[in-house]
Amino acid sequence: MSRLQKLILAFVSESNAKAMEAESRLWFLKCLRCAFEESVWDIGGIRWKAKGNSRNYRKCTNCKKRSWHQMYKKEAEPNL
Repeated sequence: MSRLQKLILAFVSESNAKAMEAESRLWFLKCLRCAFEESVWDIGGIRWKAKGNSRNYRKCTNCKKRSWHQMYKKEAEPNL
């Protein structure tokens, strides 16, 4: 867990903290150069109660190049 995540989660209830983590794990950044995807939570961020698909210019952890990354939300898979 990143310092930012620890700081923010220290000020919210346990149920909200779990909801933040669960929703942040549904948001992904996809490198438009190499198509590598990683969740917002895994890179140390929090995205909770958010809407819209933004683009961010950042260094890809896979191809190590600076490129545009598309942020989008994957729908939760239904439990079978």
